Amino acid sequence: MAATWHESKVIRIEDETPTTKRFWLKTEGDETFDFKAGQFVTMDLPIGEKRNQRWRSYSIANAPDGSNVLEFCIVHLGGGLATDYLFDEVKIGSSIKFKGPDGNFVLPDPIENDLVFVCTGTGVAPFRSMIFDVFHQKKPHRGIHLIFGTRTADGILYQREFEELAQKMPGFRYSIALSREGNKQFHHGYVHGIYLKNYDEKRPDITFYLCGWTQMVDEAVANLIVKMGYDRTQVKYELYG
Repeated sequence: MAATWHESKVIRIEDETPTTKRFWLKTEGDETFDFKAGQFVTMDLPIGEKRNQRWRSYSIANAPDGSNVLEFCIVHLGGGLATDYLFDEVKIGSSIKFKGPDGNFVLPDPIENDLVFVCTGTGVAPFRSMIFDVFHQKKPHRGIHLIFGTRTADGILYQREFEELAQKMPGFRYSIALSREGNKQFHHGYVHGIYLKNYDEKRPDITFYLCGWTQMVDEAVANLIVKMGYDRTQVKYELYG
């Protein structure tokens, strides 16, 4: 089946951290763009001749609401053609073509287990979509624990939103790990220390979702399944390179 490509315009850009920007795209045309919280799209960017040079996939960071507006949270570490283009050349009004949505990294339906979301950096994007989908749609749920990791406090994404949500959303918890900065407010170390401590007693009623860089996800999978004894069906993950 041929992919359906969508045309969109950039309607808003904001700095989120010194190395991260938030981009809002609105699809053109009257057709509603439907997606499930946690899915991604693949952008076709004018940065090369071949398909594998031009295509980049990014998770949608906002919850589905029928508005045809999609938010993306993208980090720029330098040296990448795609992020160089997005950060240096894309402006409000720029056109971006993308296909999708794709991906099975989505919420269970119904939500029967406690959900533990473990992420680093912009790997928080699909979880933000999922959490706000549960909140806005008032979906029945149990506990949801978001564990976010980054190097220093200036790299924390969506902090105010999640802290406010923890006050309003029943069962939602928010933990932050800083690997390279001591801060009394947060866990000093990697995300692994938080779930190892909080979920050391194996339970059948938890599902872990992992999203971030390969090294973090690989270590978390090994910890949860080999070290802690959770079943493979209780661990779902998506890699970010």
